[in-house]
Amino acid sequence: MTSNSTVFVDVNAATMGESQPAYGLIEDAAIAVSGGIIDWVGPRADLPTRFDDHPLTRLGGRLVTPGLIDCHTHIVHGGDRAVEFEMRLNGASYEEVARAGGGIVSTVTATRGATEATLLADALRRVDVLIAEGVTGIEIKSGYGLDIETELRMLRVARAVMQHRPIRVKTTFLGAHATPAEYAGRDDAYIDEVCIPALRAAHAERLVDAVDGFCEGIAFQPEQIARVFDVAVALGLPVKLHAEQLSNVGGAKLAASYGALSADHIEYLDEDGVRALADAGTVAVILPGAFYTLRETQAPPIDQLRKHGVPMALATDINPGSSPLNSLLLTLNMGCTLFRMTPEEALRGVTCHAARALGLTDTGTIARGLRADLAVWDVRHPAELAYRIGFNPLYSRIFGGTSCRH
Repeated sequence: MTSNSTVFVDVNAATMGESQPAYGLIEDAAIAVSGGIIDWVGPRADLPTRFDDHPLTRLGGRLVTPGLIDCHTHIVHGGDRAVEFEMRLNGASYEEVARAGGGIVSTVTATRGATEATLLADALRRVDVLIAEGVTGIEIKSGYGLDIETELRMLRVARAVMQHRPIRVKTTFLGAHATPAEYAGRDDAYIDEVCIPALRAAHAERLVDAVDGFCEGIAFQPEQIARVFDVAVALGLPVKLHAEQLSNVGGAKLAASYGALSADHIEYLDEDGVRALADAGTVAVILPGAFYTLRETQAPPIDQLRKHGVPMALATDINPGSSPLNSLLLTLNMGCTLFRMTPEEALRGVTCHAARALGLTDTGTIARGLRADLAVWDVRHPAELAYRIGFNPLYSRIFGGTSCRH
């Protein structure tokens, strides 16, 4: 362990700032940290003399980036769906899986039956894998309780993660994820009688940082999501949305109309929807894990997002059904190989753009005044982080200026 006031030297810094060259790269850099905050960054030759009393931490010519951020996860949940995965591969239809108790119903049942202690222990195992890959911030959603008691339990567990691990967590209420079995065929009643009251209760307990929904033909329609978003706005909470994953029902435009932090998945987003995101300053969150797991063929409109200047984030979408993906480094590679994102776009997607997708303004780049949340890598060039498959080159993770070797 090292103090949270130091000067990191003998390092190349991919600051992920907007300035040239690519990656905001500074070779032979110095990063001065005071009290866990970045106080100065630039070429070591230009390091101001006011830092002469700071101890030096030599990083052996390694690469440093901002700490990685996983901006879309469902880490808190009960059970798994490995048997369902096997059933599908053996030829079972989704209807057959559902009749056998599979699908989201099985996860809801397992989550409702789990204690806070069990949910936390399982979540920490998943979080530890991310921490070991240089992740310093994550988002955690509710949405597998679908009743007031369990939605609150999930959010309490998400908050508790920060008490047990050196990682930053932003919580998202996702009560509008699906309609539970007891409300089958009564989506509007579920929204009014469970989802909105659960949101109000979670807000009263200070458990919510943002509000999400699943806007899709198999989930909720835009007018139903709008009712939830209206309550979020009244409570002063930002919104985000699972949108255009399986079809285009206008979810992204709805999200943009509320000034959403992000629209996520968006495989079926059209150019009008892209324009709406650009006008609203909404981040497009790309989730290759679900695309891969579901064997989808409709890729998100990366070229249109580039054309209109929409910032693109990348995330694991860790969940037991459609994206059992627990590696943000693998997500980088998948964003490049499946969707033709560039390695720089991918790295921005898990640093500066991921921070923006969570409404974070004090992290995501290496710049003066921001938190010293950093990752140090045994690589020569930033592109190597997206290039390798199944390989973790993390040397150390720095959280609030404090460095821990892994």
